[in-house]
Amino acid sequence: MDVLVPADPWNVVRPLQAGNRRIRFWSLPALEAAGLVELARLPYAVRVLLENQLRHCGRGHVAEDHVRQLCSWRPDTPGNLEFPFMPARVVLQDLTGVPCLVDLAAMRSAVSRAGLDPRMVNPLVPVDLVIDHSLHVDYAGRPDALRLNMDLEYQRNGERYKLFRWAQREFQNLRVTPPGIGIVHQVNLETLAPVVSVHEATDGWEAFPDSVVGADSHTTMINGLGVVGWGVGGIEAEAVMLGQPYFMLPPPVVGVRLRGRLRPGVLATDLALSITALLRHVGVVGTFVEFFGPGATALSLPDRATVANMAPEYGATMGYFPVDDETLRYMLQTGRNATHVALTQTYMREQHLMRVAEAPDPDYSLVVDVDLAEVAPTLAGPRRPQDTLALDRVAPDFAKAFPLAAPDADPLPEVPQGAVAIAAITSCTNTSNPSALIAAGLLARKAVARGLRPAPWVRTSFTPGSRAVGLYLARLGLLEPLEELGFAIAGYACATCIGNAGELLPAVEQAVKRDGVTVAAVLSGNRNFEARIHPLVKANYLASPPLVVAYALAGSMQVDLSVDSLGMDTEGRPVYLADLWPNAEEIDTALSEATTPDVYVTALSTESDRRWTALEAPTGALYPWQSSSTYLQEPPFVDGLRRSEHGAPIYPSKARILALLGDSITTDHISPAGRIGLNSPAGAYLTKRGVAPEDFNTYGSRRGNHEVLMRGTFANPRLRNAMAANHDGGFTTHHPSGDVVTIFEASERYAREGVPLVVLAGKEYGSGSSRDWAAKGPALLGVRAVIAESFERIHRSNLVGMGILPLQFLPGEGAVSLGLRGDEILSVRMPDPPEPGGRAEVIVTGGVRPEPWTFTVRSRLDSKADIEYFLSGGILPHVFRLMAGV
Repeated sequence: MDVLVPADPWNVVRPLQAGNRRIRFWSLPALEAAGLVELARLPYAVRVLLENQLRHCGRGHVAEDHVRQLCSWRPDTPGNLEFPFMPARVVLQDLTGVPCLVDLAAMRSAVSRAGLDPRMVNPLVPVDLVIDHSLHVDYAGRPDALRLNMDLEYQRNGERYKLFRWAQREFQNLRVTPPGIGIVHQVNLETLAPVVSVHEATDGWEAFPDSVVGADSHTTMINGLGVVGWGVGGIEAEAVMLGQPYFMLPPPVVGVRLRGRLRPGVLATDLALSITALLRHVGVVGTFVEFFGPGATALSLPDRATVANMAPEYGATMGYFPVDDETLRYMLQTGRNATHVALTQTYMREQHLMRVAEAPDPDYSLVVDVDLAEVAPTLAGPRRPQDTLALDRVAPDFAKAFPLAAPDADPLPEVPQGAVAIAAITSCTNTSNPSALIAAGLLARKAVARGLRPAPWVRTSFTPGSRAVGLYLARLGLLEPLEELGFAIAGYACATCIGNAGELLPAVEQAVKRDGVTVAAVLSGNRNFEARIHPLVKANYLASPPLVVAYALAGSMQVDLSVDSLGMDTEGRPVYLADLWPNAEEIDTALSEATTPDVYVTALSTESDRRWTALEAPTGALYPWQSSSTYLQEPPFVDGLRRSEHGAPIYPSKARILALLGDSITTDHISPAGRIGLNSPAGAYLTKRGVAPEDFNTYGSRRGNHEVLMRGTFANPRLRNAMAANHDGGFTTHHPSGDVVTIFEASERYAREGVPLVVLAGKEYGSGSSRDWAAKGPALLGVRAVIAESFERIHRSNLVGMGILPLQFLPGEGAVSLGLRGDEILSVRMPDPPEPGGRAEVIVTGGVRPEPWTFTVRSRLDSKADIEYFLSGGILPHVFRLMAGV
C-alpha cells in the first residue's frame, strides 16, 4: 500500500474505515510483523506509549531509537534513554490554569511588541480548563447553600473569571468549563476524554489513543477509563500546551492482579484505601501500576476510577485499567456518541490495546495479588491516606493518638474529645461513584425514618463532582433525606478536600482553642494531612460517603461503629450501623433506575450559570492588563532573556546564598499557599494598594499576580533556614550587612546590588505537590541555581523550565559536610556547551577560609532538551524564540 505520511519508517500506517471517513492509524501489529516487538508481553500502558512514539517518529523530537527502546521494554530493565512523550491533551483546573493562561497572555503581549501577530500564540494541543477549585463552603446544611456559595464564588473571583472568559473566546484549542459543572477529574471522566482521539491533520484524518497530562495530581482518575495520563507541574503543562514534549524514562510497571469480588457492604472507597496502604508498603513510587485479572474485569468503571484517582497517594505515576468491554459500556452510559464508541472498540481491538479475556497476561516488573473478598470497610487517618483502619480500630486508635490534655478551664460539655467537627461528602475520589453516593442517600433515608439527626457540633456538607449526581439522586428521592441530615448540595466543585471547608461552629472553635479538645473531620476525599482540611482540626479521616453520614450521626470518633449505636430512634431504641446500611440489591436496583444516559446528557446540556454568561469579559487578541489589578498582572517571564552579550549562558557568578535549607523541603515550604497574612510581605503589598485584610483571599486565588506570589515564596512559617536560626519562617541573613530580614527583603537588596542568588538544600528538595510557583517564585527572587543533595523529579524539571540551574552535591557531600555557612560567595563554572548530567565546579570565596576553594557538583540538566530550555532562560523564552525566529 502507499505510505500516507512521511513519518513512517517501518511502513506501519494503515487505513481504518469509520462511516464515510477513511482514517489512518499507526499499526502496532504491523510493527510486530516487522519483527520489532512482541506485543503480548508488553503491559498495555507501555503499548500506548509505544504507539505515541511510533506515530511521532521522524516528526521532530522522536527518533527511531526511542521506538526501538519501547519495543525492547523488559520488566527488569525498562530502558535508560529519556524519550519525548507527546500527550494528546492537557487538562487544568482554575488555580493551576490561571498562571498558564496568564503566561500565554503575556507571551501574546511580547510577540506583539516584537512586531508579530499575537494570534500566533495559542495552545498547540487541545486544552480543557475546568473551573472547580474556587468554591468555599461558607454555607452548608441548608437548601439554598449552592446558590449562596456560588454568589460568593463569583464575587471573590470575578476578575479571574473574566480572564477565563476572554481566553475562552480568544485562544484556539481551549475549552473552558464554567463554575458549578463539576470537578475537573469527573468532568474529564464523564465527557471530555474521547478514549480514542480522531484528529483532522493537514493531509487526512488520524486515530490514536487519548492521552493527557494535567496540572493536578489526581489527573490519574482518568486511568480508570483506560486513558494514559497523570499529573505534572504547571510549567510542564505549559510546555506541552506549547507543543513541547514531556520527557520521561521507560517506566517499570507493577501489575496488580485482582481476583474475587467485593463483599456486600464493601465499597470502592474501601478498596481504594486498602490498595493505597498495600502499595505504599510494597513501594511503587515512580512506577506505572496496571490492574489486571478477573477481579479487575468485574469492577465497574466508577469503581476503577475511584482506585485510579488515588495513584498519587499510593505513590505511582499512574493506576491504569486497560480498555475493555466495561469501558465501552460506560462510554455509552454517559452519553458518548454510539458511532464513536464503535470506532473506539474497532481501533483498540485492532491495536491490541483492548483487554480481552482470551489474551495472555503481559509481563510485569512485579506482580502484587489482591483478593477483593478480603477487603473490609475501611477508614484512613488520622493524618495520612495510607494509614488505614478497620472500623473496630478507629475509636481505640483515636484515643491512643489524641489523649485529652489537661484543659485550662472546664471543657464545654457539648463538644467532647473526638467530636466530629466536619462531615463532608466531597472530592473527586468518591463523587465519581454512583454506588457510593446512592448508598449514602439510602442510609440517610433510613436514618431519617428512624428519627436520627447529626450531633449538634457537626458541620455537614455535600459537594458532588458532577451535576449528574444531583439529577440521579433527585430521581431516586434521595436528595430530601440527605438535606434533612444537613447534606444539602453546597456546590459542584472541589471543596473540603483542599481546605475550603468553611468555618467550624463557634462552640467547636472555642472548645479547640480554649479547652484543648481534639476534634475530627470525616470526608470522602483523598488527602487528610494535618491542617489541610482545617487549621483547627488535627484528626482527619477518609471514608466512603455512607460512612461520612454515619459518623455525622454518631458525632464522635470514639464511637465504635462496628458495635456501638449511632443514636436512639423516636421510640427510644438504639440504632446501629447494620440497621441503616443498604444491601447490595437495594443499591443495584437504584443504580439501574437512576444512572441512565439521559441523566448525563441532561447534566451536560444544562445551560451555564447565568452569572457566567453575564460576565463582561474583555475582547481582542491582547489581554488588557490593568496596573491597578491585585489579581492579574503581566508576568516578566518572557522579558529580559538571560544571555550575555556574546550569546553564552549566564551561570551564577559571585552569587550570594539566599537560604541554607535541610532535608525534605517540600513545595509547600517554597510555594505560597493558604491565606495571606496581614504582616507578611504579600499582606503589606496588598495593604499598600488599598485591599482590606478581609479581602486578601488566598495565595491560590492570586496566582495570576506575580507580585503577590513572589512575596510569598519561602514565606511558609514552617520553613527552617539555617541562615536565620533564631527565626521561624521566611527569614534570612543578608550579607555582607549581617541584617536578619525577610527572604523577600533580602532578595530586593541583592537585586539592587546586582547580586545573583543561590539556594543550598539537602535531600528530596521540592518533594510534595507539583507546584509551578515553587520554581517561578525563586526565579523572580533572583535565584539562578539550587544546589541540593537530591531533587524531586517534577520540581527539578520545573526549575529548568524557569531557567534555574539544578546542581547536585556529589554522594556523601552536602552544605554541612563542606562547611558552608551561608556567608560565602559562590561562582559556578560549567563546560561550554554543557553536557547532560555533566560535572561543574563551584568556586567559593569568603566565609571562614582565607583562600578560594572549589567543590564539584553534578549538573541536573539531564537531557538535551533541559539544556535548550536553560540556555534560553526557561521554557517560555525558548518557545518565544522559536515563534519569533530569534
